[in-house]
Amino acid sequence: MKQVEIFTDGACSGNPGAGGWGTVLRFGMHEKELSGGEAHTTNNRMELTAVIEGLKALKEPCEVVLTTDSKYVCDSINKKWVYGWQKKGWVKSDGNQALNVDLWEQLLPLLEKHQVTFVWVKGHAGHPENERCDRLAVTQSQKYK
Repeated sequence: MKQVEIFTDGACSGNPGAGGWGTVLRFGMHEKELSGGEAHTTNNRMELTAVIEGLKALKEPCEVVLTTDSKYVCDSINKKWVYGWQKKGWVKSDGNQALNVDLWEQLLPLLEKHQVTFVWVKGHAGHPENERCDRLAVTQSQKYK
């Protein structure tokens, strides 16, 4: 399997509000930037969308190290919360409906296709690729204000 790095970030002006996402894919010396946005969304939706779009861009199954500043995304996967929500019909342990089910349902098959390791980094702390993804996301979100 090819080894790929993916860096992601989401941004939202207001929550909900105008949002954007940014992704950087790296395979060896090759890099690709992806970004997009929505007029009315949330930060967590943009964080998830960045991850989904990054994984969707891979043309074959890969080993992926995915770096994000989203505790929501990292913890939901690494602590296996999302699998519990799915098993319980998208209901969380507190009895409330899980949020962003449409996006989780897009992400989970991608996680089956690829071997993904999620790594959390502190946002706005000088991590070069995270800062780059943040600029992409913010630029996109400003198009929808």
